[in-house]
Amino acid sequence: MARPAIGAARRRRILGENILAYAFLLPAFLVLLVFHFLPGFAAIYMSLFRWDIVQGPFRGLDNYATVLFGSRAEEFWHSLSVSVTYTLITVPIELVVSLVLAYLLFQKMRGRGLYRTLYYLPYITSAIAAAVIFNWLMNPNYGLFNTILETVGIGPQKWLDEPRGLFELIFGGFGVTIPAWAQGPSLALVGVALFTIWKFVGFQVVLFLAGLGNISNEYYEAARLDGASERQIFTKITLPLLSPTTFFVATIGTIGSLTAFNQIYAMTNGGPLDTTKNLAYEIFHVFFQQGRIDLGAAMAILLAILILGFTQFQFRVVERRVHYL
Repeated sequence: MARPAIGAARRRRILGENILAYAFLLPAFLVLLVFHFLPGFAAIYMSLFRWDIVQGPFRGLDNYATVLFGSRAEEFWHSLSVSVTYTLITVPIELVVSLVLAYLLFQKMRGRGLYRTLYYLPYITSAIAAAVIFNWLMNPNYGLFNTILETVGIGPQKWLDEPRGLFELIFGGFGVTIPAWAQGPSLALVGVALFTIWKFVGFQVVLFLAGLGNISNEYYEAARLDGASERQIFTKITLPLLSPTTFFVATIGTIGSLTAFNQIYAMTNGGPLDTTKNLAYEIFHVFFQQGRIDLGAAMAILLAILILGFTQFQFRVVERRVHYL
């Protein structure tokens, strides 16, 4: 006769544990609801109406048509191309540099903890404050970057004020004419990309260090006993077993580059000649500066769809090459 009582007590205990667990999750859920989900639904709602300062008539998908094919198409596609170019510059370099640094910092050396801390410091530094410092370093009149270029025989550059393409600047000095499609990203965009790489490499180094720490030392010992060289160990063991970390770093790095705003706003304000105006900055410009809330919301939803599509591609295609332990 005591079994029903025991069962009821167990159910009450499980119910109490579930309530306590959900109570701990509630603050995080409220943050996500207030700052992520509700603004997302509000953006979708705004994109379906004529919306300047106040809500106007229902427009359905007309705002999206205006952005993609109408009067705003040129600005949208240009800013999207800048976002893609910026991503293609930053993400591959960040991956390579952070992987090499992590591999070096994983070795036994004196002061290893200090070096790890130094490489991580840029990531926790205020983006705006660091961008102001880089503005000074890239100043065309007295910046440190131009001082270094002059010591190696290269003339001073305008850096963040230079709208011309990188390849045009390089080959133009030799008298070679470069067609418009091959002139490359503007030097201003390259300057912003250099700042981004400097700031986020430390965070990716930490992720790669965690991935290296999860690889069992037995693999390396067995490979060395079989006579494998250090190069073979790195390419045949380390890289394949780091593929889950590499996949994660590439995914979050790409998402971060596609949504980059702070550094572009602080360093170039979208210029010169809109060569650094990426899609995130264009959304800000249309939404807040021009007051076209409807078109800005439509652009934001299109950017979200682009990121979701890229993430699905990553998980369906690229993840097939990932080797999990």
